[in-house]
Amino acid sequence: MQSNSVVPAWARALMGLVAGGVALGIAQLVAAFAGAGSSPVVAVGDAVIDLTPAPVKDFAIRTFGENDKTVLIAGVLIVVLGGIAPLIGTLAVRRLAYGFAGLAVFAVIGLAAVLTRPDAGVLDVLPTVVGAAAGAWALRWLVRRAAAEPFTLPAPPPAGTLPAPPPADATEPTGAAEDVGAGGATDATQPASAAESGGARGGGSGGGGDSVERPAVMLAGADLWTFDRRRLLTGAAGGAVVAVGSAVLGQALGGRRAVDAARVRVALPKPATPAKPIPAGADLHIRGLSPFITKNRDFYRVDTALVVPQVDPNDWKLRIHGMVDRPVELTYQELLGMPLTEADVTLTCVSNEVGGEYVGNARWLGVRMAEVLRRAGLRSGADMLLSTSADGFTCGTPVDVVMDGRDALFAIAMNGEALPVAHGFPVRQVVPGLYGYVSATKWVVDIKVTRFDQDEAYWTPRGWAAKGPIKTQSRIDVPKSGDSVKAGRAAIAGVAWAQHTGVDAVEVRVDQGQWRQARLAEVPGPDTWRQWSIDWDATAGEHTIQVRATDAAGRTQTEQEAPPAPDGATGWHTITVTVT
Repeated sequence: MQSNSVVPAWARALMGLVAGGVALGIAQLVAAFAGAGSSPVVAVGDAVIDLTPAPVKDFAIRTFGENDKTVLIAGVLIVVLGGIAPLIGTLAVRRLAYGFAGLAVFAVIGLAAVLTRPDAGVLDVLPTVVGAAAGAWALRWLVRRAAAEPFTLPAPPPAGTLPAPPPADATEPTGAAEDVGAGGATDATQPASAAESGGARGGGSGGGGDSVERPAVMLAGADLWTFDRRRLLTGAAGGAVVAVGSAVLGQALGGRRAVDAARVRVALPKPATPAKPIPAGADLHIRGLSPFITKNRDFYRVDTALVVPQVDPNDWKLRIHGMVDRPVELTYQELLGMPLTEADVTLTCVSNEVGGEYVGNARWLGVRMAEVLRRAGLRSGADMLLSTSADGFTCGTPVDVVMDGRDALFAIAMNGEALPVAHGFPVRQVVPGLYGYVSATKWVVDIKVTRFDQDEAYWTPRGWAAKGPIKTQSRIDVPKSGDSVKAGRAAIAGVAWAQHTGVDAVEVRVDQGQWRQARLAEVPGPDTWRQWSIDWDATAGEHTIQVRATDAAGRTQTEQEAPPAPDGATGWHTITVTVT
């Protein structure tokens, strides 16, 4: 292999750095499946903590607080990638076997740290072994890319002779052969291409001289392994992408597994204020009609998080600050220890089109937001709660709505189980009567008590209203638009909602005929949607069906059509069906 004098020091260090990064990144990715404790970086960090003298530990805690372990892990990475990895690159340039031996030592240290954990298992060796193998492959690949490819020159012809011409039908272009025949003056022992080259360049006797054409690549001896900066840099860039991508993906997957495990271990306390029993008549049990309770897996999801935040409940804290007398900070366990309220609440997205599916009903368990805010002591003039999610999303909720006695919750559970991660685990907001973009912050970690004229939430500068009270809406579920229905008695059914007011009536009409009152299902309160149905004597042909609802305050939803922006869609849900 090439000598160190051929490859500059920075290149040797870069090879080792990228190879070490690939090894750690792949190890982190595999550890996401084998278990977080099997990560060699984490295991080495834990081992260092165990071996660190108590005074040094105390200093780290005093200096870095809760970030002491993060700083330690960063230190391990700096030592490995900043010190050991460049040395491995230098050894590999001298001889690949030396570089592999360095990686092997690297792996042995990681394996020792992993296997000495009290709960270590056989599969815990996989991240380190696979990572080391990936690092070795990357190191070999980079070393080879840093050197030009070997090029073997043909043996020179005997002195004073010229090589024999190749057969005309095998290697010589037809045009060249024709030129030779026509000219008649070209030496019969010289290839036609050489003659043409000489003619084009002004010629030279016997094919010699500086003007003759030479091969594009001519390498021999030490030049066979000259340093290729461009190939090394492009290879290093690709290796860096693999290293960073693997580490990020592994961290995300590992975090998800850890949070899923923590979620399963949550023991939900019994509510101090249980929800009313769901009435027997709350579900009309009509095929195709949305059930009264939406299953967690079927509940709509709208948020700005492309990657679902993974928040460990052991690390979660809720901070209440701003226009308050006493800032409050709550841990997850402290929240679970407070009196819990259970409530059936329908959530609706402001982006929902008329007749859309961005609406669902669930039974929530949580702490009343009003109770937490009273602990903090709201100051006069505060009219907005600016809540922030773990991923940085913000939403502005009117203070008066939260404090008026409705079941506005910091929810911890949904339909009898801890919140699904995609729906805000460990804690989210649920506020009846408001569209989700101004009320239903998932993964909530911060509440700033403020004013609408002083702060604005995420969606406000993006064209949506600062406040979003829900508009009365109704939807036809059965039949679906475009369905083919058999002639005779048929059911038309759907759901209607007007949180926190309640639905008082639903009317249906066919082909612009008279409005007919639909039968309403029972509901436990004003914060949920309500099923409805009506019988229809369907006759052959194409028919248009429309629905409208009236809330408990006597307000009938408007026929005027409006898009969702800026504060919710309006209009009557209208479908067309064919009766055969």
